Amino acid sequence: MSVDLIRIVSRDSPMALAQVERVRAELAVLRPRTRTEVVPVKTTGDKWMGDLSAVEGKGAFTKEVDAALLAGEADLAVHCVKDIPADRPLPAGTAFAAFLRRDDIRDALIHPGGLPLDELPAGTRIGTSSVRRAAQLAASHPHLFCVPMRGNANRRLEKLAAGEADALLLAASGLERIGRPDVITEILSPEVMCPPIGAGVLALQCREGDSDLIDAVSGLGDPAAHRETTAERMFLHVLQGHCNSPIAGYAQVERNGDMSLRAKVFTPDGKTVLNAHEWAGPLDPATLGTSVAVALLRQGARELIDGIAH
Repeated sequence: MSVDLIRIVSRDSPMALAQVERVRAELAVLRPRTRTEVVPVKTTGDKWMGDLSAVEGKGAFTKEVDAALLAGEADLAVHCVKDIPADRPLPAGTAFAAFLRRDDIRDALIHPGGLPLDELPAGTRIGTSSVRRAAQLAASHPHLFCVPMRGNANRRLEKLAAGEADALLLAASGLERIGRPDVITEILSPEVMCPPIGAGVLALQCREGDSDLIDAVSGLGDPAAHRETTAERMFLHVLQGHCNSPIAGYAQVERNGDMSLRAKVFTPDGKTVLNAHEWAGPLDPATLGTSVAVALLRQGARELIDGIAH
């Protein structure tokens, strides 16, 4: 049975809609006869500009999208994997259909004066609401100062221009998606700023029983992104990290197929940093994720995460 029309639901932010356009373009190549239409929704996370932990944390960006899928108002959801909670299962009745080829996982510094991170003067205000970025900056650049800043990337660029911060940290892939790589001063290596779990990966989610649809879109999936994402999400699931936990990590499939997972857990002040890095060898991705999480639990990650208010 062919799928003639796929209704794609997404957040209505410029970046989310740009991500949908990527999916539509790739689908048009894969299945030229299938039509697509976009069902935009406004999520709690987009409306609420306060602390995310006050509105269910990360699920704030996915709840309304999931609801549209389950209600049958749309057939396919496009999510950034980093926004999908890993400490609880996907909503019952839904499943991942594909993980797209991974984009840049790194963070980008935006400084209007063009200074790289290591040359920013003491007291420079960095706009970010990410506990992961703030903890790592506190550890590596304690002379810099983080100011809370939420909103989509365009909105944050406006706030920077208005003087609410002196510099910004944003995802390089996000700036690429909204067509603003021109504002990037420096791309930070994962050694300097370890990325969030699921960085740079777009997930396609659908209803579990929609086997025709799953068949129709599974060709968009990338095997390396699938392995890396599976390892990273299992790692986060075993750690039971919440949205106020400074947890970072990334899996990497080498050209020869070998995969490793590097991960870190921090205290918010950056004074304690737990590290683990393991190679999969013959392990499947989920087992690698579990193994790295256990390595960090042995170092005291549970107490560290549970000691952070959320």
